[in-house]
Amino acid sequence: MQLRRFGQSELRVSPLGFGTGMIGGPELSEDQVGSLLNQLLDLGVNLFDTAPSYGAAEERIGRHLSWRRGEVVLSTKGGYGTEFPDWTGSAIVAGVEGALRRMRTDHLDIFHLHSCPLEVLRRENILEACRSIVASGKVKVAAYSGEEEALAFAVESGVFGGIQCSVNLCDQRSLDTTVAEAHRRGLGVIAKRPLANAVWLNRPNRDDAAAVTYQARFPLLGLAEGDLPWDELFLRFAAYAPGVTSCIVGSSRLENLRRNVEAVSRGPLPPNIFQHLRDSFARVGQDWPGQI
Repeated sequence: MQLRRFGQSELRVSPLGFGTGMIGGPELSEDQVGSLLNQLLDLGVNLFDTAPSYGAAEERIGRHLSWRRGEVVLSTKGGYGTEFPDWTGSAIVAGVEGALRRMRTDHLDIFHLHSCPLEVLRRENILEACRSIVASGKVKVAAYSGEEEALAFAVESGVFGGIQCSVNLCDQRSLDTTVAEAHRRGLGVIAKRPLANAVWLNRPNRDDAAAVTYQARFPLLGLAEGDLPWDELFLRFAAYAPGVTSCIVGSSRLENLRRNVEAVSRGPLPPNIFQHLRDSFARVGQDWPGQI
């Protein structure tokens, strides 16, 4: 996979990244996690997206990838869960310091504010803290992860060098709005939920509101399975959608991740297929909000 420049930064990221939510729990042993992370890096996946709310994921990244730090682009999140009140400047700075310790590094490549609402994001102490963590050299790119009005504000604020939002066949509206504007302004864009929680399997996680929403949306698109399997169709759509720098997928099984790498490595979808997918969404989904 050819690396892509992340916005206007010096970072170069793979078009497929790894979401680490599934490596933070006890389901996988330390040896299994170490093997998974290092084999992913060997396959060409260099963007690892994590968060302090993903169990032990940050600590495990530090244990198993710190020796290859120069090959890895570390993306994490914060603004909450420190000794300071959530969504304050002090909590953001403390979140950076905690992530540095846990991941055994002297800098973070991308640090996202993790889906705080618009009224929080507009506070000057929040924006100043995002400027300061970059000025300190401890963060290369300050970013925002979220949707809708808050995402639009982040793009237009001039404070952030990147964003993260949902992009998939059931969640395309941002491609015409915030993702397009982010690209115009030179921001890096990480697409989350590119598989729409494997909506074609009809097994939504009832505890995940976005998964349930995608399950309701998918039939309305009127898509029929074609020559490409659903997972490849979804992945290649998101990874090569205009304005997207990288899309992130998580799994605890290396064979699934290897399959994902192979799919993205096949390149963009044929133009007629891509346009059909865009037209299907435009027909019914113009009012569908982005899902956190």
